[in-house]
Amino acid sequence: MILKIVLLFSGTILAFWLSAICGGGASLILIPILNLLLPSSVVPFSLTIGTFTSSVSRIAVFKKHINWKIFFWFVPFSIPAVLLGAYFIKYVNPNYLQLIVALFLVANLPQIFKSKNSQENEEKPYSPYVLAIAGFLAGFVSGITGAIGLLFNRFYLKFGLKKEEIVATRAANEVFLHLVKLIIYIALGLYSNMALWLGLTIAVATVISSYTVKYILPYLSEHTFRKIGYGAMVVSGITLLVGTSDKIMKQDKISFASVGNNVKKESVISWRNTDLVLEYTYNDGLEIERSIHSNELPPHLLRQYNFLFNKYDTILLEKVFSFRKEPSYEFYCYKNNQLTKLDME
Repeated sequence: MILKIVLLFSGTILAFWLSAICGGGASLILIPILNLLLPSSVVPFSLTIGTFTSSVSRIAVFKKHINWKIFFWFVPFSIPAVLLGAYFIKYVNPNYLQLIVALFLVANLPQIFKSKNSQENEEKPYSPYVLAIAGFLAGFVSGITGAIGLLFNRFYLKFGLKKEEIVATRAANEVFLHLVKLIIYIALGLYSNMALWLGLTIAVATVISSYTVKYILPYLSEHTFRKIGYGAMVVSGITLLVGTSDKIMKQDKISFASVGNNVKKESVISWRNTDLVLEYTYNDGLEIERSIHSNELPPHLLRQYNFLFNKYDTILLEKVFSFRKEPSYEFYCYKNNQLTKLDME
């Protein structure tokens, strides 16, 4: 146990050094360590104690670099949004939200290869309305996923702030979000004595990290700082994309299959209990077919279905979508194991 705590303490200092430079990502390092020491349900509580303390200590160290214009437009809209996000956890599948976040992070790949002059030309202050929208989205996403650092790193980098201003302003904007999350976790009983002590261990390490990172930043140029930030976003996005995609495929039983010949090729995508067929023929081009129930038929075809229903043992229905055409329908009618296919419009 002592060895694990030492590992946690050392890992925290390293994680929050990288977090300050890269714009986030501390959780990617600390969550696996905390999972070895705590039940997964109380890991966010320990981690949030650390992120809250990290934000407070960074504010103390870099307070003169805070951009107050961003703060006063960002924070008031983020606080109610984090409560809204926490409420929507029961209605929103976080895996799909994380998939969107992953794609957003990977989309920063071109930024890594841009020249210094090109990046500087793109940097400009946002209007107050954009700041308010960014604050709301940051709070909402944080309330559902518990993480916002890397996702909104591009927002700070595009604003044209210096590296110390980014570290300070980000900490000021996020400290209230972490405080609200702590209150929510305590209200829901998602904590324990062990989680509290480990959280305090992380907190002490974050203070050391915050006070020592100011000696690291001067050795990084503004351009290098931005390159590292965008690089961290892309790497985290790829990691999140792979992990979340695997979860979604297992959770929703998604599978792929492909069959075909010289005339027709079909790709079948199974999702939950639904099969989506992509069919390509040289005459008709690409078609998408989806199995449907009879109650999804338009009225005139429903009457036809009811008429045929008494003549056949089984009738399977598919709705067909084609480019620049109205949807059509296919009736697969079985009687004595013999298939009759009817095309309907």
